[in-house]
Amino acid sequence: MLAGEHTAESIAASTLKEGWLFDIADRVADRRLRGVDFTETTCGYCAVGCRFQLVSKDDELLGVVPTDDPADAPANDFSTCVKGKFGFAYADSDERLTTPLVRGDDGELHPASWEEALTRVAEGFEAIRERSGPDALAAFASSKCTNEEDYLLQKFARTVLGTKNVDNCARLCHSSTVAALKQTLGFGAMSNRINEDIGEADAYLITGSNTTESHPVLATRIKRNVHDGADLVVFDPRKVEIAEHASQYVRTTPGYDVAWINGLIRYIVANDLHDAEFVAERTRNFDALVEKVEPFTPDEVERLAGVPAEELERAAETVATADSVVFGWAMGMTQHSHGTQNVLALADLALVTGNVGKPGAGVSPFRGHNNVQGGGGDMGTLPNSLPGYRDVTDPAVLDEFEDAWGVRPPGEVGLKVPEVFTEALAGTVEGLYVMGENPALSEPDVSHAEEALEALEFLVVQDIFETETTAYADVVLPASAVSEKVGTVTNTERRVQLVGKAADPPGDARQDWRIVQSLARRIAHEGPAWDYDRPAEVMDEIAEVAPIYGGISHDRLREEGGLQWPCRDADDPGTPYLYDEEFNFDDGKARFVPADTGEPGDLPSEEYPPNAHERSGAVPLAHGDAHPEGAGAGRPRERGVRRGEPRDRRPAGDRRRGGASGWSRPAAPSRCAPR
Repeated sequence: MLAGEHTAESIAASTLKEGWLFDIADRVADRRLRGVDFTETTCGYCAVGCRFQLVSKDDELLGVVPTDDPADAPANDFSTCVKGKFGFAYADSDERLTTPLVRGDDGELHPASWEEALTRVAEGFEAIRERSGPDALAAFASSKCTNEEDYLLQKFARTVLGTKNVDNCARLCHSSTVAALKQTLGFGAMSNRINEDIGEADAYLITGSNTTESHPVLATRIKRNVHDGADLVVFDPRKVEIAEHASQYVRTTPGYDVAWINGLIRYIVANDLHDAEFVAERTRNFDALVEKVEPFTPDEVERLAGVPAEELERAAETVATADSVVFGWAMGMTQHSHGTQNVLALADLALVTGNVGKPGAGVSPFRGHNNVQGGGGDMGTLPNSLPGYRDVTDPAVLDEFEDAWGVRPPGEVGLKVPEVFTEALAGTVEGLYVMGENPALSEPDVSHAEEALEALEFLVVQDIFETETTAYADVVLPASAVSEKVGTVTNTERRVQLVGKAADPPGDARQDWRIVQSLARRIAHEGPAWDYDRPAEVMDEIAEVAPIYGGISHDRLREEGGLQWPCRDADDPGTPYLYDEEFNFDDGKARFVPADTGEPGDLPSEEYPPNAHERSGAVPLAHGDAHPEGAGAGRPRERGVRRGEPRDRRPAGDRRRGGASGWSRPAAPSRCAPR
């Protein structure tokens, strides 16, 4: 048929007038678009939050096109990266989970009905709770799911299971960012906007971020601004691609980032280049910072971090004299044993130079997954925070949630992800519910995670593909891809945006929120029934209990587009950039929290050379983002699976529990997460 079309086109081109050809082309195009649906949605890959339309027909995804109005895509206008534009075919893969799986007496996973699977889950969790108490259970939320789904997951853990142990994969990436920024500025999030601030800054200091690979659309905006005259300073052990565009690239010794950041602060203060008025009027604890950075002379910084004195001074002059500076970082800063200290130092540097709370400036953690901001923290998927980052130990806060939920949530801080596995090996955590995560791959110590998963009495995994973790599961629940659900996600600039449903989940797979709701209705607990009819109702409840989301609803997002929190009521237009008037503390002032330098816990060796983790390829796919039938289509790569990653296919003989399709995790060692 295609060959016939080409022949007809060739004949027509040589025999018909151009005007006729255009008329025919329009009619052919109109015919081809009959029955094709266009669904506006938010990209499911990184946290930039690009908006576009998914093109589909009969539940098959056909392509991606820009939104009708670029204003509807505030983070990306009309552009997308290769992942967003072409990486959608995984949703139509024949390898999708389409029916629940339950482990039988033979040790293998077998297809089951939803009735059988949900009953097995309910009985398994109830038995552990009755015998060992609710804190013998734990739940992991997902940074790839929607806000509504993650909110329900933590609510399910706290009010149905009754456990305090709820966490998510942000524990392994930007939890140090959240902790540091909450201590210094008050909110654990980016303070600015992508286009209007990052795209218009006078200067950048970027460190620990392979921006062009991990956040291509964001990197393009930076490169365009640099081409127009902005300064770009990059500190990194590797000369990553963004450094090719830098005004100054400085190679650093891995693991000593606090040393060179404190060195910058010391130079700026010693030479009276700091914003003295801003520091005096809007901050506290400056004297302690000055005392802390005093030892970090240029010579000491060079000894520790390998940064020559002249390079340190040049960078300090650039940052201190620019009218506005954006400080950008990613997991090269956070995935350290002292990652929180790294981010504290960056926040101190931003405050010293007065680059917080004004246009074109701010602190900009470049976050990874599409909803790691919302599902990774905003929704209360942390052991120490309820939705809206509300203190889980505050009795007044607990009273509010008890009024809203009908059940008082546990008033103690729960276990973090690594602690859950430690306690599983100790026998004190017996049951685990994992939604859209793959800890058998993503844990820093994979062997430790595998042993812990094996030690669990009962494991439930909810995902769209079989993964390394489902190989240990007692029950596997088939869920939905981002193109198959309705809800919201929150991007790295705190912008809450709608996700549109372009297709139905395959087979008997269900949307994640429906699965959590079904389990909540089956497991005995106090409190009202979970009578949600649609995700919009869940968002309405989020607005009631999380003040920073108080003015956000699906109807408003549909009418006005994305809103940046804090958005406290229906009349609040949202907050484009934070801290223009005050910081999120009772007195409105930011806190300098002096950062302690540390030494790297692991040093390069012959077994693990410093370049062992580097990736090849023109367009590497970000962790957790790829699928062999999506971007980079072809044969499956030997990489792990998380909500659509490619999978390694290996004989089943080396895994402890059998899966349904005969494969297990890759065996290649890795001690360093890629930046």
